[in-house]
Amino acid sequence: MNYRHSFHAGNSADVVKHSLLISLVQTLQHKQGGLTLIDTHAGRGLYDLDGDEAKRTGEATRGVLQAFADPNPLLDDYRAAVQAVNRGGEPHLYPGSPQFLAQLLRPQDFLILNEKHPEDAYALRGVMRGSSAAVHERDAYELWLAMLPPRTARGVVVVDPPYEQPDERARITATLAAAHRKWAHGVTVIWFPLKDGATHWRWKEQLRKLGIPKLLRVEHWLYDSEQPGIYNGAGLFIVNPPYAFTQTLPPLLEALRATLAPEGHKGEIISDWLGD
Repeated sequence: MNYRHSFHAGNSADVVKHSLLISLVQTLQHKQGGLTLIDTHAGRGLYDLDGDEAKRTGEATRGVLQAFADPNPLLDDYRAAVQAVNRGGEPHLYPGSPQFLAQLLRPQDFLILNEKHPEDAYALRGVMRGSSAAVHERDAYELWLAMLPPRTARGVVVVDPPYEQPDERARITATLAAAHRKWAHGVTVIWFPLKDGATHWRWKEQLRKLGIPKLLRVEHWLYDSEQPGIYNGAGLFIVNPPYAFTQTLPPLLEALRATLAPEGHKGEIISDWLGD
């Protein structure tokens, strides 16, 4: 599956991913110690919702625009982060994960961004100019391991690939196993699309076999039954999520499900431990 950010910016997957990422980092920031935030597939950093690529799919109308139309206060932090890169009411620009993370930085925190595609890396540097972020242009999986353990005791690695390569899941699995050996207490967030249920089930079994004690899965299924051959939703694997984050997760997930459910469907968001 080819999932380039520019075509899907602000869709339902982004709303879920970025809402949970904000909540996760804010929870970790309850402690004063610094965090190192690492984004291995950072993309361009900012996307034009009125551009040709975003307009071709129109997915933002069923994602960020629905979130802006929903008054649920549990989505206030997400909406505020999107509004920060816009002027006026309805958003026309969508921030990528680098900008969501940059908005959350405290003076004691560090942000490391990586984007392998030269054109996207160039755009990312322009978007992040003036921030304290370090921008790299390297293989994502090589950088993931090279940056561990980070300079601070705690941190988060965000792995958000476009799934262009057939071995993407295998590379994630192998790199996660090596990363966990180097940094067993670190928090890792892995985003994934849901298109083929059988493929996803096989990958979950491979991840389960890694034996990582605290591996949370969150799956957002848009439709009431799997729709063969089309995009069905997306989710996150989260390694070592803090307890306070998992305790506040259910109401946020329910708010997201209700906000993003397509017409005629209730949708479903599943959250449980992969080892259960």
